[in-house]
Amino acid sequence: MSGRKKKKIIKNIFRYMALVFLMFIAAINYNLFLNPNNIISGGGNGISIILQELFSIDPATFILIMNSTILIFSFFVLGVEKSSSSIVAILIYPFFVSITSGISSISFLQANDSLLIGIFSGIISGFVIGTVCKIGFSQGGIIQISQMINKMFNFSIAKVNFVINSVILLCGVFVFGLSSSLLGIVVLFISSLVADKIILGISSNKSFMILTSEEELVKEFIVKKLGHGVTVFMVDDKDSKKKRKAIMTVIPTRDYYKLTDGVKKIDKDVFFVVTDSYQLEGGF
Repeated sequence: MSGRKKKKIIKNIFRYMALVFLMFIAAINYNLFLNPNNIISGGGNGISIILQELFSIDPATFILIMNSTILIFSFFVLGVEKSSSSIVAILIYPFFVSITSGISSISFLQANDSLLIGIFSGIISGFVIGTVCKIGFSQGGIIQISQMINKMFNFSIAKVNFVINSVILLCGVFVFGLSSSLLGIVVLFISSLVADKIILGISSNKSFMILTSEEELVKEFIVKKLGHGVTVFMVDDKDSKKKRKAIMTVIPTRDYYKLTDGVKKIDKDVFFVVTDSYQLEGGF
């Protein structure tokens, strides 16, 4: 066996070990924070908590049946390649939910700590979701429904997911009251932010698009004073209906104020747009 194959096998072993650990953490989060406090944050977890309250259906059993059913349809609609990444998580997560179901009895957080519970649960959820995506797996469930609807009807995955989770949250209002669903929104919001940061990383660079009448002075300031490269290209000016030059540069976040203050001193009427830059490759 070649060294490259060995590295690939070892890498996959660590990926699956990480997935198992993440599913265990997700199950702890479910049984320690979400389920005992009736936090409806959408997805299969939210549905399982509602059905447990209404019909005493075992959450682990429901999650396994629901996600497995969605997976079967996903194989036909999305294909084997896109669906297979969720198989392991779908099988392991309900198992961990079942074996950790008694953990809520050792919870050290009191009922009046509901906001703290929501924040902490959102952080854990976001960490799990983001890391699972980053290592190349999927948790399946509601997101696969959104993907199937997107393929069949060309609806936005984000919008479909939002509608489905909104319906689940609304059902939670009728079953548990408004406060429980509001807490669920907090969990959803925080988990989305954390997941994005995990997937994209924390931006260490800023990308500037600069329009100025003092192009040469601004270029000289960026290149000579700050020591960063620039790219100059032509853009349309809707006022004069002519082409004008725009300057683009990517700088470390630590130099953000140096650049903005320096450019404003050169041209007080300067116009620029700043965005986070998560990846920078090559040179210009």
